[in-house]
Amino acid sequence: MNRFGKGMLIAALVGVVGMAFRVSWNALRDVATATGADPTAATLYPFVVDGLMALALVATLVLTDDARRFALRVLAAYTLASLVLNYVHGLVPQLHDEVVDWGRLADWDPANWALVLLATSLPVGSIYFGSDLVAKVLHHRPIETPTTTPNQDESAETYENRSTADLEVSAPAPITPAPAPAALPAAPVVSLVKSTDRVPAGAVAAESTRPRRATGRVPEAARSSRPNRTADQLLTEARTASVDWSDRELTAEGIRRAIHTSPAKARVLRDTLRAEREQAAGPGEAAA
Repeated sequence: MNRFGKGMLIAALVGVVGMAFRVSWNALRDVATATGADPTAATLYPFVVDGLMALALVATLVLTDDARRFALRVLAAYTLASLVLNYVHGLVPQLHDEVVDWGRLADWDPANWALVLLATSLPVGSIYFGSDLVAKVLHHRPIETPTTTPNQDESAETYENRSTADLEVSAPAPITPAPAPAALPAAPVVSLVKSTDRVPAGAVAAESTRPRRATGRVPEAARSSRPNRTADQLLTEARTASVDWSDRELTAEGIRRAIHTSPAKARVLRDTLRAEREQAAGPGEAAA
């Protein structure tokens, strides 16, 4: 139901309740007058009975558990009391006249006493039950429960599965730790560059007939135009750059920045230079 339909339904309910209250108001006013109420009290008497019924109905919609059952009992009790008084008003024609026999709602004395007790106790009950219902409503704390639609549950599950799949696809391969560098000789000859030997033309022709695979190599146009340096050239440049360096300053990062080489080659050069320094310092320490 849209908002307009709900508004029309509420307006119809308010209209029906208003007309029903007007009909009941006439009967309850005459009953209050018969029990000795003055005109002002008789006019307010219907609001005491039917008004508490409306209050109990609102409390029933708000409260839960035992408090809601208590509000339902109050609503049922006052509805029954209003029904009895309206029924008595219809059975006793004298209640419709201006001259009323005070305190007389029935010819049979026990019934009359019960009806007078009921009519006079309703205002006191409204004070007690109305206060209790208002206190329960003010101290009520609704329990908030998260509500999710099937589409939202499905979307959340789809998103979680998709995120898990993306993590599995994008997870990098495990990195194998590099082995610790072995002890180097005094002046090792390390091959730091790839071999530039030419391949025979026949081998190149045979290789070209095979289907090529994507190897991830850098194209020739994207490679640096700087000529490759041999291991001896790199070692000579490292010796020259680190002549004045102390043993603490002789690090792979310092060599890499000084001669502009890769970190792997810089580590090998560092180990080589340290080995040379230890070898050079060995005879002097022995003589000392």
